Amino acid sequence: MPRKKVTDVSGNGGLKRKRGGGKKKDREFSSDDEFDDFEQENTKKSGKPAAKAGLQPVTVADDVKEKIKLEVPKVKGQLLIFGATNWDLIGRKEVPKQQAAYRNLGQNLWGPHRYGCLNDVQVSCVVSGPCAAHSLIITTEGKLWSWGRNEKGQLGHGDTKRLEAPKLVEGLGDEVIVAAACGRNHTMALTENGTVYSFGENKLGQLGQGNQTDAVLSPATIQYNGQPIVKVACGAEFTMIVDCKGNLYSFGCPEYGQLGHNSDGKFIARAQRIGFDCELIPRRVAIFIEKTKDGQVLPVPNVVARDVACGANHTLVLDSQKRVFSWGFGGYGRLGHTEQKDEMVPRLVKLFDFPGRGATQIYCGYQCSFAVNEMGGLFFWGVTNTSRESTMYPKAVQDLCGWKIRSLACGKSSIIIAADDSTISWGPSPTFGELVWLYKGLIYSQRPASSSSFHL
Repeated sequence: MPRKKVTDVSGNGGLKRKRGGGKKKDREFSSDDEFDDFEQENTKKSGKPAAKAGLQPVTVADDVKEKIKLEVPKVKGQLLIFGATNWDLIGRKEVPKQQAAYRNLGQNLWGPHRYGCLNDVQVSCVVSGPCAAHSLIITTEGKLWSWGRNEKGQLGHGDTKRLEAPKLVEGLGDEVIVAAACGRNHTMALTENGTVYSFGENKLGQLGQGNQTDAVLSPATIQYNGQPIVKVACGAEFTMIVDCKGNLYSFGCPEYGQLGHNSDGKFIARAQRIGFDCELIPRRVAIFIEKTKDGQVLPVPNVVARDVACGANHTLVLDSQKRVFSWGFGGYGRLGHTEQKDEMVPRLVKLFDFPGRGATQIYCGYQCSFAVNEMGGLFFWGVTNTSRESTMYPKAVQDLCGWKIRSLACGKSSIIIAADDSTISWGPSPTFGELVWLYKGLIYSQRPASSSSFHL
């Protein structure tokens, strides 16, 4: 049965948006002062509505709420770390003035290193993100440890002191943590019963606590009382969560439509300055679409989310029928729709909408995307090096044909994959030794071809 045409939803939210030619770029900041200026335009002010009329926290009666118990990942091993460890310099041209005491603290690690404080700790999961300069580990006992940059309290220790080595997050000591996610300056933690804690920067509502504040230094629950949450993911300044029924929710900055609510949230804050009407509490993503070759926009029914991944300003979702949807910032082809247009609602990636070709895993880099299909092939789209040509739609990574991909993680431009019993890493112009970062006991680093052979 053909899908019904939708006339009131478009990938650009019904807005004509002027674009410069060729390549589009994410919003990037060369200094903390520049970032603070941006944030000040998006915190509460007289020209901005304090809250959306009629938008209330998601609530489900206790008698219909599912009772679940999520499990900590069953793998275990030791943490190994490689690459840059000057947390205040990573991703910046120089260390900020207020962090001058740390200017020369943190060397580049050119080989595998262990943290002495983790000698007796069995690690189940390692968490960071392509936008983050802080890291997390989850132990086999479900305890969360954090370290790295901490200017906004994203480590959850009640202060803003940078940490050079992992430290237990005592505010979650009574909880069993099964998953976590890192944004640019915020962190989400998921417990075994489906409760989500958040901490760190909250100027754009990315913590989902119903307000906009400079920072939340200790873990606090998000403003949500719906079905238990089973997945969490963070972009630079936004967050996505999935409940046990497959409903997808988002909150934070909507600048490029990455929240999936058919809007980029723009409004005139004051003369010649644009602000963004941020989502301060979880809001359900209500519609998923596909676009035909002749430009028709059709709704895609029966989407039950099973996994979610976030880049800096874009989002991927994998549903129960192994379909992939992408939306948000479209620059460099990271959405996989053969164009650089921003998408304001989840749009079907056509390549994975065929029998036997569905996806089983999804991942996001800073400005790229990955998926593993049912046959085990790894597909890539977007860009890791902006000086190279963009990949505008999913293409198979031929160098990895025959490898069984178990997991994948991205830095801003580097990628590491666990495949079979090995790890494989690559990326453009590595300068800090970052091409290997792994855990799991005695896993070793292997590169079956030089990094330059991966033309991504």
